[in-house]
Amino acid sequence: MTESIRVYVDMVGDLFHAGHVALLRAARELGDELVVGVLSDATVAAYKRQPIMTLAERVAVIEACRYVDEVVPDAPNRLTPEFLEEHRLALVVHGDDVDPSAAADVYGAAVDAGMLRLVPRTGEISTTDLIARVRSRPG
Repeated sequence: MTESIRVYVDMVGDLFHAGHVALLRAARELGDELVVGVLSDATVAAYKRQPIMTLAERVAVIEACRYVDEVVPDAPNRLTPEFLEEHRLALVVHGDDVDPSAAADVYGAAVDAGMLRLVPRTGEISTTDLIARVRSRPG
């Protein structure tokens, strides 16, 4: 019996939108099961901004996506060999907008193992864009 190919993506998933769906679809197409790590509010606030949705809200929405087989709430910001092994991951996927030094820092264990795959990012939409749209709408 062949073991299934488990693919991993980590994300914030705030204001879940079509770009998130495209990433999850692309990642799922690379394997048999998709595991999604959802970063904590504190982790995200440390490098980006405080998410609008709570961790529980983001997990619930991501779990509902048909491409997702498993969700890891409060996923680590930096992948370790132990995390990859614990979750039996064969591939780690990220959008191709990641800087190589950032990829080495955050996904070093996957990079070292030859497990990191970059997929095209959906450039037409982002959570930051959605927030700007809301702010620019008249009252």
